[in-house]
Amino acid sequence: MSRYFIEVSYKGTLYAGFQSQQNANAIQDEVEKALQVYFRNVFQLTGSSRTDAGVHASQNFFHFDFDFPEIVDWEKVVYHLNAILPADIVIRQIFAVADNRHSRFDALYRTYEYSIYASKDPFLADRAFFYPYQVDIDLLNQAASLIKENIDFESFSKRNSQVFTYLCTIHTSEWITRDKTLVYRVSGNRFLRGMVRGLVGTMLKVGRKKTSLEEFKNIIASHNPALVDFSVPPQGLTLVKVAY
Repeated sequence: MSRYFIEVSYKGTLYAGFQSQQNANAIQDEVEKALQVYFRNVFQLTGSSRTDAGVHASQNFFHFDFDFPEIVDWEKVVYHLNAILPADIVIRQIFAVADNRHSRFDALYRTYEYSIYASKDPFLADRAFFYPYQVDIDLLNQAASLIKENIDFESFSKRNSQVFTYLCTIHTSEWITRDKTLVYRVSGNRFLRGMVRGLVGTMLKVGRKKTSLEEFKNIIASHNPALVDFSVPPQGLTLVKVAY
């Protein structure tokens, strides 16, 4: 068996998430179906990062194992697979890797961005969060800096998350402005379920001066998800990079 990586981009609006699940359509299901149609074989993909329903990705990866009887022209295959796939999913490339490479466990870090906009704009509605309130960007960045000083993010993990540890190493955490949007950019070795949206929702309260920086610091230290605001919607979140 040889191992291959698939790089994909997608708009997650219509999907229940990245990985397959019961009674719902996910990005993985569509890519597996396209592979099956083209190669007339069943493929089982392994994903690099889970994204929730409605979340987008400009870069994400699968891997799969298969023995092809002859050399494959992957550029041609990618062209035909993209013709089969829905318009909101695209395969960027497929390439061979060492047999022990793993799309999830070999990732060095992942980068997410969460975008918000303050003035109504129909062209941003499905990929950013409409948040028509004035926020203090300096306070937002002070809160973002506190995140890099911590490694235990149990407070920002949704209940019933089945994980072996809440420890994450965050090396980028900042708020930037880009065109008409305010963007939270965060990179780390791993992320917990709901973590980025919880960080954004809670920091926005800091930016509106409803929560002080000291209170935000205490929320991180509390290990209590009940203190965190997970309510920001999924369409503002994009997985922008998975680095190997």
